[in-house]
Amino acid sequence: MGFTPKIRFAGFDDAWEQRKSGEIAPLRGGFAFKSNEYCAEGVPIVRISNILSDGSVGADFAYYDEQDDDEAYALYDGAAVLAMSGATTGKVSVLHAEKGHKYYQNQRVGCFMPTDNCDYGFIRTLMKSQLFADQLSAVLVAGAQPNVSSKEIDGFEFMIPKSKDEQRKIGEFFESLENLITLHQRKCDETKKMKKYMLQKMFPKNGEQIPEIRFLGFTDAWEQRKLSEVVDSVDTGKSKFDKEGSSGEYPILGSTSVIGYDHEYDYEGDFILTARVGANAGSLYRHAGKVKISDNTVFIQTSQNIEFLYHLLTQFDIKKLSFGTGQPLVKASELKNLELIMPRDITEQVQIGDFFLNLDNLITLHQRKCDELKAVKKYMLQNMFP
Repeated sequence: MGFTPKIRFAGFDDAWEQRKSGEIAPLRGGFAFKSNEYCAEGVPIVRISNILSDGSVGADFAYYDEQDDDEAYALYDGAAVLAMSGATTGKVSVLHAEKGHKYYQNQRVGCFMPTDNCDYGFIRTLMKSQLFADQLSAVLVAGAQPNVSSKEIDGFEFMIPKSKDEQRKIGEFFESLENLITLHQRKCDETKKMKKYMLQKMFPKNGEQIPEIRFLGFTDAWEQRKLSEVVDSVDTGKSKFDKEGSSGEYPILGSTSVIGYDHEYDYEGDFILTARVGANAGSLYRHAGKVKISDNTVFIQTSQNIEFLYHLLTQFDIKKLSFGTGQPLVKASELKNLELIMPRDITEQVQIGDFFLNLDNLITLHQRKCDELKAVKKYMLQNMFP
């Protein structure tokens, strides 16, 4: 009986065949470079620490003088490498290098070597898939110092297409998905970094009244106000919630998120919330609409400029308002007296709030795209392999 996947490219109908990893991409071991011979520059050495959890090769490299006869441990662009011991044992990453640039392969780093038996793009997809991870978990000993051998990896068995053209198409498809995932994750991370930078620059530093960066047309110094003076209310929720009885359309807000639903609501509007007690005391989150708020949650309610206020409050360590022995505690009465520095002109507040809201929306967009693509990849891996 032949093995065929549920989904495949048009024009291919041959059954797939079972092959050992060592037949299609044998694992080559690295070289034992001496650390006392590392250089300040030269050829980068790929060590276990350079095989990153995101599937890339990077971080801080050690360097070695280029050797005359180095083909036994030289690595080039596109090489799939494997951590063979340590905390990341079994992690497969792909080396991305400029054309013509070489790297060296350290001991306990494996490299899947190309053969004429299989398209290497397909190999990269295969070795980074759950199909590989499942077989890896079977050879790792629980509780022991993690490590694997080339012999064990070369004995892994996979179903692969007989046609190298089909292999190539599958490899290209999944590498395109990987590139899109990486693109959106990079944009998400870059936007987060931009937001962090702008939060530091668009709000005054301690003891100052003017930010380093502000919108054109605003020059007045910011003024000091108490939180209670600029919001509608600061209070503690009153709802108690039995999870077994959860029902209804109105959310019950807990210390970090929605914890249930009810048929009735106690509050309506825009809210900034934090846990009153426990590890999440002082951590802020947002919610809007008709809600109930639990008695372990302190809330701030305001009818205007909540985006500005939320991002302004993130500049404070709310936990410093907590007091008492044992676990952290935030009281609404203490929060009301929090001293803020803010623009006198409401228009400046609105523009700052809108600016950070747009950044948050971009972060959410790229993260959602990234998550959707990961779900597509997972589904296609389950259905494009038998």
